[in-house]
Amino acid sequence: MLPPHVVLGTAYYPEYLPRSLGDRVPTDLDLMVAAGITAIRVGESVWSTWEPRDGVFDLEWIRPVLDGARDREIGVILGTPTYAVPPWLQRAHPEIAAERQTGVPVPWGIRQEIDYGQPAFLFHAERVVRRIVERHRDHPAVIGYQVDNEPGVLLAHNSSAFEDFVARLRRKYGDVEALNEAWGLTYWSHRLSDWSELWRPDGNSTPSYDLAWRRFQAARTSEFIGWQASLLRGLRRPGQFVTTCLAYDRPAVADVPLTSQLDVAAGNIYVDVQGGLTRPADPSRLEPGWIGRSVAELFLAADRVYGSRGEPFLVTETNATSIGGAHQNRPPYDGQLRQLAWAMVSRGARMVEYWHWHSIHHGAETFWGGILGHDLEPGRVYREIAAIGAELAAAGSSVVDLTPDVDVAVLWSNESDWAMQCQPPLATHGGIPDQASYRTIVEAFYSGTLDAGLRPGVVPVERLEVALSAPVVVAAGLYVASDAVLDRLVSYARDGGHLIVGPRTGYADLEAWPRPETAPPRLREAAGMAYQEFENLESAMPVSGLDGHVTRWAETLLVDDADVLATYEHPTGRRPIVTSKQFGAGRVTYVGTVPDRALAAALYGESRLWAPSVTALSAVNAAGERLWFVHNWSGTAVVVEPPMAVVPLVPVESGQGALARVELGPWDVRVLKEAQ
Repeated sequence: MLPPHVVLGTAYYPEYLPRSLGDRVPTDLDLMVAAGITAIRVGESVWSTWEPRDGVFDLEWIRPVLDGARDREIGVILGTPTYAVPPWLQRAHPEIAAERQTGVPVPWGIRQEIDYGQPAFLFHAERVVRRIVERHRDHPAVIGYQVDNEPGVLLAHNSSAFEDFVARLRRKYGDVEALNEAWGLTYWSHRLSDWSELWRPDGNSTPSYDLAWRRFQAARTSEFIGWQASLLRGLRRPGQFVTTCLAYDRPAVADVPLTSQLDVAAGNIYVDVQGGLTRPADPSRLEPGWIGRSVAELFLAADRVYGSRGEPFLVTETNATSIGGAHQNRPPYDGQLRQLAWAMVSRGARMVEYWHWHSIHHGAETFWGGILGHDLEPGRVYREIAAIGAELAAAGSSVVDLTPDVDVAVLWSNESDWAMQCQPPLATHGGIPDQASYRTIVEAFYSGTLDAGLRPGVVPVERLEVALSAPVVVAAGLYVASDAVLDRLVSYARDGGHLIVGPRTGYADLEAWPRPETAPPRLREAAGMAYQEFENLESAMPVSGLDGHVTRWAETLLVDDADVLATYEHPTGRRPIVTSKQFGAGRVTYVGTVPDRALAAALYGESRLWAPSVTALSAVNAAGERLWFVHNWSGTAVVVEPPMAVVPLVPVESGQGALARVELGPWDVRVLKEAQ
């Protein structure tokens, strides 16, 4: 469904341009061709343009864009505009407004204000989608569809949503007595005698309820996207793909069930540039959120999109220049856009699409920078993206359908993340619950693999068997886990794998109940240790035995028959914090803290193969060739000596054989092919 090369794309909104400029479409498309841009995304944000009044459609406004793209061999991803409803629909059906709190509708005036379970919304959404697709599906420029946009932005508290939630609970549990037992509702006199007594989520304090509510909201999002995808499959022309763009931090998204209903996974990857891309990394200026704060978070974000389906993916949005609001002005340094593009390709991206082509002259995102600025003239950003386009064209099919090599598979659990948002184990300075506890724990272990010179991957726990093909598996922060998952991790180690277990893993069952057994539950024998107590740490403390520090959290490890790898000085005496035990044909290493960068790297054994500013990740292409993507994440040039025979792929260097030394300039990247 996609061309045999990595697609360089951009979101394109000619409808946003000042009318005083006249028809810029030919100029814009010509500039795109010159930059090597081979795809555009259009139409997803302007329902009120497609349907300015109820039942009155304007389907022709996009035709000049489609025709111009066809004439220039630019593929078009046509978006369905269901995430931004028109004012006439808001006025005619005020009941479609979502409620973040029961009875309090989200005010109109932004986007994604709707509860997509409302029948009136679904009726009008289907009607506009049908009209758009039926009109344009046969246009040769249209290669695929994006349904909706960044779904799952809120937890809808509408009465109809709550009634659906209760109905699903009744189907799952059968009667209220079963629910009382499953959720522990004896506590604080919450036992129900009838389903009508279940309270609204606004005032809920029961963790099991909270987890069920989050599962329900994610299921609604998956069902809505699945409904649209099914609709598109019945309308599209053969050979056209269907996807959506995911913002993976949305509160009502479970990526595995959602992307299973699409033809290809797609995600939006935004990253803090300038000093945010420096390695070794300094503490980030940003709080955890939708912007990746480091090179490690860049790779982790890409690995999550790959992991959703375990196959190559699309990047539907990424930085062209400054991103966010009028106060967030951080254009990338020279070379950093090129680094980002090749980093995403190295993890399996089949498309790198910028948001957006031109900076917008009005609206909430006025200062979210495009490839062209407000003057609409090509500049430094345009020239760097054109250089990326030339390199992707030269690389051709050799960088398509990549399978990343994985030394360490890091498990990801959305449900553990949700549970830790309800009851965060970590605290920020001042003792405030840290809603990013799960991310903090997992990212520490993931970052350590890069610092150790290894190749990480992220695998959702739903696809556990895929993770178990890696020589090392990390289960850190896996707070909500089934008995079957924990037992499978034990058998993985017994059969020869190296299992690294981090804080809170296995502590709770699928109802978010702590297991009534000594921690780590179901893993104690394999790990050769236990713990009964745990505490928050106000400051980092150095460890002995390995490099680095314990941070944020410490479990009081009780050693049975494991070896102690690292200890730290607690006010009450020296305590073990990292243990390891030979178990069957494999090994279980237990880490009772959130490791800092040095300790996390030491867990894997630092290779010291590459300079501290360098990452070297590899992937195998469809032809069976192994490619190495070597980045220098610093403003200082470095020279690396690859331990294997490699030849240059990007940049193309004529007449050059195997390289003994690879020179990397400031903020540089080289793509190398391992010699056969």
